[in-house]
Amino acid sequence: MSKFILIIWQYLEEIVPALIFGFFLSGLIYEFVPRNWVEKNLGRQDIRAVFYATIVGTILPICCWGALPIAIGFYKKGSKLGPVLAFLVATPATSVSAVVVTYRLLGLKFTIFIFFAVIFMGVLIGIIGNRLSFSPKEISQRVCPHCEETIPHTHKKNFFQHIESVLKFAFLDMPREIGLETILGIVLAAVVASFIPIGLWIKNNLGGFWGYIFALVFGLLMYICSTATVPLVDAFIKQGLNLGAGMSLLLIGPITSYGTILVLRKEFGLKILLIYLGFISLASLVLGYIFSLI
Repeated sequence: MSKFILIIWQYLEEIVPALIFGFFLSGLIYEFVPRNWVEKNLGRQDIRAVFYATIVGTILPICCWGALPIAIGFYKKGSKLGPVLAFLVATPATSVSAVVVTYRLLGLKFTIFIFFAVIFMGVLIGIIGNRLSFSPKEISQRVCPHCEETIPHTHKKNFFQHIESVLKFAFLDMPREIGLETILGIVLAAVVASFIPIGLWIKNNLGGFWGYIFALVFGLLMYICSTATVPLVDAFIKQGLNLGAGMSLLLIGPITSYGTILVLRKEFGLKILLIYLGFISLASLVLGYIFSLI
């Protein structure tokens, strides 16, 4: 129990700042990014919208927990499913800090391959998402606190009214929308980290095919941000994990979390969730194997 409490505290120290930053960015997006811009650039079912979402995702320095509220914010502003899924893949999978750490610990080949692999995965899942039959949830209308009209609408606000709207959306509406699923995800991740030992088994069993299976299962079960994954993969490789499996873990670990799984299930349904997880799993294994051949 003491280990569980320690681990959940460590998760909270790592995740809460990202969530706060993500919630705040979602509030800024909802308040200041014009709906017509989102509909024009992310609301189309074409490759350009997916590419925009992927590139934006690779630039933002946030993990999957911080990306969740932003992605849902895009969705509520009119983004299509494809760009949302592309954003959820690209954003947590890479960051400036992760690129630097990857280069320092794993070398240039790892760094270049994972950067382009993330872009490839984001664009491909976006294309798949745009081709899926999907009935969007009816988004409930919010009433503007300064008038009787529903949001969104054109309404002049002063600076303080803008800030009030940003904070209300970020720290009241967004936690109400995905807060419970996020908390449950953190608890589940801490449970897995506390009660599933890895031990010396890695050294003796993960040099070949089973390394990929381990990377898949471990990456799905554990929450690992893109930067923190790098030293972990480096340690696994030094203990005997094969290079391809290490690449697979670098890809799948940061992209999936219990929070992402639970929020996707709530917002988009079980079918979309299963397709998303299936794609991430297959693409990570295939790309990892390709990397092992280079």
